[in-house]
Amino acid sequence: MFNKNKPLDSNPLSGLGIPKPPEPTAPTPAPAAAAATPARAPEPARPAAARSSSLSTLSAGVKYEGNISGAGELQVDGSLKGDIRVVRVVIGEGGAVEGTVHADILEVRGRVSGAIVAKQVKLFATSRVEGDITQEQLSIEQGAWFQGRCTQAKRDTPGANMLEAPAPAEKPAPAKTDAKVEAKPAA
Repeated sequence: MFNKNKPLDSNPLSGLGIPKPPEPTAPTPAPAAAAATPARAPEPARPAAARSSSLSTLSAGVKYEGNISGAGELQVDGSLKGDIRVVRVVIGEGGAVEGTVHADILEVRGRVSGAIVAKQVKLFATSRVEGDITQEQLSIEQGAWFQGRCTQAKRDTPGANMLEAPAPAEKPAPAKTDAKVEAKPAA
């Protein structure tokens, strides 16, 4: 039953045709780094997941006509004809918007043709903006192209209502003035 010519094996299963399990090796720095990563990873992963769920993207090569509004964020890499009203807008280098842009934060790397109303506006070197800008904070990098008027509106100034105004509502119909009113003296 036992073959004396083979060295004795400490594994009792090795004689049954089952391969020997690999010998444990010394831990390498990569697993140690991986072990350290899970301790930090959950915190950044939560905000990134929350942020990505509210980000909508108009991809390059896509042309869209119509208005976009909502409480999320919008990345425009394609072409949009219409008004935008969201919390944060990023117009990529290949992106183009023809219409009014209302946002809390606006970053322009592409083209905008229309009025901009935002709390924070940043025009990058690759941007091209044709239209008036009403904002609280404005940053323009060297190389950016801007044609229009710029108005700074703080919350305590008369123009500030533009920064927080909801979508324009329909005006009520004017009252008819044809009606005859008779005044009777008091008795």
